[in-house]
Amino acid sequence: MAEKINMEEVKTSNGEAHFDEPLGNGLKSHRKTEPEPLVERVKRIVRANLLVILTVAGVIIGVFIGLGVRNVALTRTQIIYVGFPGELLIRLLKMIIIPLVVCSLVSGAASIDPKALGKLGGWAMLFFLVTTLIASAIGVVMAFIIKPGAVTVTKPPSLDEEVPASKEIIDSFLDLIRNIFPSNLVSAAFQSVSIEFEHGGVVPFGTDQDGMNILGLVVFAIVFGVALRKLGEEGEILIKFFNSFNEATMVLVSWIMWYAPFGIMFLVAGKIVEMEDVGSLFASLGKYIACCMIGHAIHGLLVLPGIYFIITRKNPYTFLWGIFTALATAFGTSSSSATLPLMMKCVEEKNGVSKQISRFILPIGATVNMDGAACFQCVAAVFIAQLNEIPLNFIQVITILVTATASSVGAAGIPAGGVLTLAIILEAIGLPTSDISLILAVDWLVDRTCTVLNVEGDAFGAGLLQFFVDKSSKHEEDTELNEIRLDEAAAPEQSPLIEKRGLSDSAEGGATPLSSKTDTAM
Repeated sequence: MAEKINMEEVKTSNGEAHFDEPLGNGLKSHRKTEPEPLVERVKRIVRANLLVILTVAGVIIGVFIGLGVRNVALTRTQIIYVGFPGELLIRLLKMIIIPLVVCSLVSGAASIDPKALGKLGGWAMLFFLVTTLIASAIGVVMAFIIKPGAVTVTKPPSLDEEVPASKEIIDSFLDLIRNIFPSNLVSAAFQSVSIEFEHGGVVPFGTDQDGMNILGLVVFAIVFGVALRKLGEEGEILIKFFNSFNEATMVLVSWIMWYAPFGIMFLVAGKIVEMEDVGSLFASLGKYIACCMIGHAIHGLLVLPGIYFIITRKNPYTFLWGIFTALATAFGTSSSSATLPLMMKCVEEKNGVSKQISRFILPIGATVNMDGAACFQCVAAVFIAQLNEIPLNFIQVITILVTATASSVGAAGIPAGGVLTLAIILEAIGLPTSDISLILAVDWLVDRTCTVLNVEGDAFGAGLLQFFVDKSSKHEEDTELNEIRLDEAAAPEQSPLIEKRGLSDSAEGGATPLSSKTDTAM
């Protein structure tokens, strides 16, 4: 009878016995569960990484399509047709940038305590500054080792007219400050301010140039979010509005993500078809391209993952796999700002970064963190110096490092944004800006790896901040537990039985034990 009762205790409602259930003492029985079938395991892995697999397949197929179509004589219009699905992806991503950046920063700044907000922003800026400085140093070292300018290079004359006009360093930084405070928020969505010179380069005047002033929008959104938090209950309604707007925007991003592999495939194919005379280009500028690529690879595959591993003791390459779709999008679109929506989705869903951190830090990173641009600008500056046989002394090298780190902050998160700030570095060390035409000749390729490195640095920054927040919150919980334990230890131990007995004795004797003892002594 006892055996029958025991068997029924381990049976479930459907009458099947489960011997692998945990026992009452917390241990499991000796019977092991059956291993998951290989087919089911493969299905589960594919289902979990379907978007990444489709993105990788899209890049590979796009390369093959581009190489195949290159052998066919196509008109300019037909080449545009090839890249049209990719153009749609870029337009969709750019469409979502402004509502995403503004709403995410307003809701993020409003949901975080101002002290914690300043602390988070300070740690983020420190990380971005240090990694950008390291990237600049890697670029200078690689340029001196490989010596990309120690070759004969043919300058493409057709690009001379595209060289940006040279400007004083102080004017470039004043432009940066002007853009932090836009005079019109609506125009900041599609225009930024730049100083030009007239009458022989003597009289400066401000002009509006095409390109989103994302820096001004970021600053306004953060300040506006802090102001809403200061309002208290009066600002709750508007905070909820921005939160809802932000969530709806992220739903749109999740839909766009599934179009991304198809769009990236045709972006890559269209760019390969557009390439002209690739052989002669790589023959003359191959060492410069290799120098940039190796520098980006060292920083992106060794330095950033190394920093992440040393601080968190977690596998950085698992983190990278989680953001692979965003990295592929960065390579295809060549724009940090356009990659921002997908990056937010990836770090939140794949890498466990909270919404408050990702939606506050990533828009800032897309604006001020330009590791790839800093590395490429340093390589380009040393390359142009070697090309003109101008030796660089120690002071000039330090000037390159500092100027590249500082000017990369102001580089717009748009294609070829780094080239525009390269003129600042060349002016700082007295090199001719006319040689930027050589950089423009291969910028379509180098700028893509720059963007991948930029967005990778943003993601690692968000991951590290999440680690710091988790660590500090855990420390606070441990402190509270210790305080509770100390309070419990300080409290006198009392037993209900002792108290009850003492009360009964007092009632019978009519006095406390101490008073009874005193009376007896007397």
